[in-house]
Amino acid sequence: MSFGEYLSSKKIDKIAFEAGEPLRFEEWRLCFEQMHPDGFTAQKKFLINSIRRKFLLKTANSNPTEGFKPSVGLE
Repeated sequence: MSFGEYLSSKKIDKIAFEAGEPLRFEEWRLCFEQMHPDGFTAQKKFLINSIRRKFLLKTANSNPTEGFKPSVGLE
């Protein structure tokens, strides 16, 4: 798995992350290349969420409530 694939799996926009925080991006990339993805996740666990919030990967269905239909109607 490449670092870009890893970031995508964590819903982090690689291009925006690299442009927005180039030093941290490079530090993380070098660290990722030296360890297993699970070990990297364990080490950066509490930092990944803040990076994801800053550089969220845009998906085809970016609206999580789009297409939502409740199974039980309110009466």
